[in-house]
Amino acid sequence: MDFVTLASPMHPITHMSDLTKTPVPQEKLPRTDAEWRELLSPLQFQVLREKGTEPAYSGALYRNHTDGDYHCAGCGALLFKSETKYESGSGWPSFWLPATPTALTTHEDGSHGMVRVEVTCANCGGHLGHVFPDGPKQTGLRYCINSASLSFADQGSAEKTSTTKE
Repeated sequence: MDFVTLASPMHPITHMSDLTKTPVPQEKLPRTDAEWRELLSPLQFQVLREKGTEPAYSGALYRNHTDGDYHCAGCGALLFKSETKYESGSGWPSFWLPATPTALTTHEDGSHGMVRVEVTCANCGGHLGHVFPDGPKQTGLRYCINSASLSFADQGSAEKTSTTKE
């Protein structure tokens, strides 16, 4: 089952393992931890490179309702579009569909004593958050994403806005 099939309302998610079947890219953006630390704020490094999570309701983009594009804060890859963002009540920015079928990779995450599906940037491998099969009817998916892993480009501006200032 490919990602396009997973995202279709005609093919609902029937099992969490269905979410872990996205293709894994051949290569990731090669950078050392030292290089990532130079590029990212401490919070961005913790989330993107160490698979951390920002506290619920604390992220800069949680209540963002401006039209635009959400990019990976690590490498700038386009991840989500504002028209697929919605208020899930989870405390983190939530989306029901990635910008492209190849923007993200997913895999099973058994950390913290639970089984979830982790979402990473297909370009750099940065941890973004998790995806759950309890989203809106368009796809049935809820991509629960850390603000610290995102930058935002307002549709009316050519500049991206970082999510942390440290």
